[in-house]
Amino acid sequence: MTTTPHLLLRHREIANLDQLEVYLQHGGFEAFKKVVTQMQPAQVIDEVKASGLRGRGGAGFPTGIKWSFLPNNLWPHYVVCNADESEPGTFKDREILEGNPFQLLEGVMIASYAVQANLAYIYLRGEFWQIAHRLDEKIAELEKAGFLGENLFGTPYSLQLRTHLGAGAYICGEETALLESLEGKLGQPRLRPPFPAVVGLYGKPTVINNVETLTNLPLILEKGAAWYKSMGTERSPGVKIFSLSGCVNRPGNYELPLGTTFRELIYTHGGGVPEGRQVRGIMPAGASSAIISITEDRLLDTPMDYESVAAIGSQLGSASVIVLDDSVDFAWLVSKTVNFFKHESCGKCTPCREGTFWMNRLAQRIINGRATPEDISLLETVANQIAGKCLCALGEFSVMAVTTGIRQFRSDFEHHVNGSGSTATGG
Repeated sequence: MTTTPHLLLRHREIANLDQLEVYLQHGGFEAFKKVVTQMQPAQVIDEVKASGLRGRGGAGFPTGIKWSFLPNNLWPHYVVCNADESEPGTFKDREILEGNPFQLLEGVMIASYAVQANLAYIYLRGEFWQIAHRLDEKIAELEKAGFLGENLFGTPYSLQLRTHLGAGAYICGEETALLESLEGKLGQPRLRPPFPAVVGLYGKPTVINNVETLTNLPLILEKGAAWYKSMGTERSPGVKIFSLSGCVNRPGNYELPLGTTFRELIYTHGGGVPEGRQVRGIMPAGASSAIISITEDRLLDTPMDYESVAAIGSQLGSASVIVLDDSVDFAWLVSKTVNFFKHESCGKCTPCREGTFWMNRLAQRIINGRATPEDISLLETVANQIAGKCLCALGEFSVMAVTTGIRQFRSDFEHHVNGSGSTATGG
C-alpha cells in the first residue's frame, strides 16, 4: 500500500488549516516571502521546470514551460486560477478550496511573481459562491497582514488578488472561454492561435493554471525540485489527487503518488467494489474519458500516470476515476454522457452543436428500445464526424465514451436494439 503524508490535503491532518494563524504556524507564506525577497522571477520558473510539475487540470502540460511562453515585451501580465471545477466525477479542487485555501492562494501568488503579474484572478464556477465569499475574506486577511498589496516585504513587487464567479457553464472550464467570461462576454472558446500566453486576458499575456497545480507550488519552492521529483514517476513526478467514484465502497479524494495503480486505488483505498462484483470498465478522467475495458485483470495494475494510461488507450486527465462494474449498462452510460455534453455545448461551432444533438437523439432512441441495428453504427459515424473538427476540446471529449463504448461494449447496445431491454443497474 502506498502511503505518503498529505501535501495538498494537509487540512486532513492539521486542524483549522483554513485559518491564517494556523497556516502561518505550519510554514505558510515562507515560500512566497522567499521568492519575492531572494529569487529572480526566472529562477522561480527554472525551479518549477526542474520539478517536472505538470498541469493537474487535465492536459498535463509542464507548468514551468507554460510560464516561460509569456513574452517579456508585452505588459501587463496576468495570472488566472481556473477553479471552474465542472467535470462530472471531479471534486478535488473543491476540497482544496474549502480545506486548504491559503496554500492555493500562496501558489497563485508565487505564480504571479514568477511571471511578474501584479493582478491575479481566481475564476470559480457559479455554484461556488459560498467558497468565493470565504476566499474574499481570506484575501482581505492577507492584505491586512501585509502579504498582498504594494511593495511587498520592502521590495518593488506589488500584487492584488480578485475572485470572479462564473454562471454555471461547463464550457467556461476551457481556458479561452473562461477568459471571455472573465471579461464579461459570452463564455465561448476563442479561435487559437493566438494562445493565452501571448493574447490572453484583456489581450495581454496570461498564465492559466488549475487549483491543484497551483497548490503544489509553495512546497516545491520551500523544499526544492529534487524533493518533489523523488515522488511519482520520472516523467510524471509528484503527487496527484484522485477523485474516486462510481462502483466503489469508499468514494472520495485520495492523494497518492503518480504511478499508483488502479488496483491499489480501487481495492486498497476505495475498499473494493460493492457486492464483490467485477470491474468491467474505468473512466479515468470523468465524463471526458475514453473508457478502459477491463478485459484482463492485469489492466488494473496499470500505473496511473500520464504515459501509462495513454498507452492503454485513454487519458489520465484530471484523474477523476469512475469505476464501472458488471452491473452497469454501457448503452445507458453513453446516453447519460452525451446528454451532458449536448446540454453543455456552447453552440459556437457546428460539429459540436449539431453532433452532440444527434448523438443524444440516437443514444436515447437506443436505450428506449426504438432503434434499429443500423442506429448503433450511425451513432458511431456521427461521433467520428465530430472528432478532430471542433473549436475546443468539449466536442472532442463528447465522443470519447461513444466511440470506446460501442467498440468495446457493443453487446450492451445490441441488447436494447433486439428489444429485450436492460436489466442492468441504471438501465
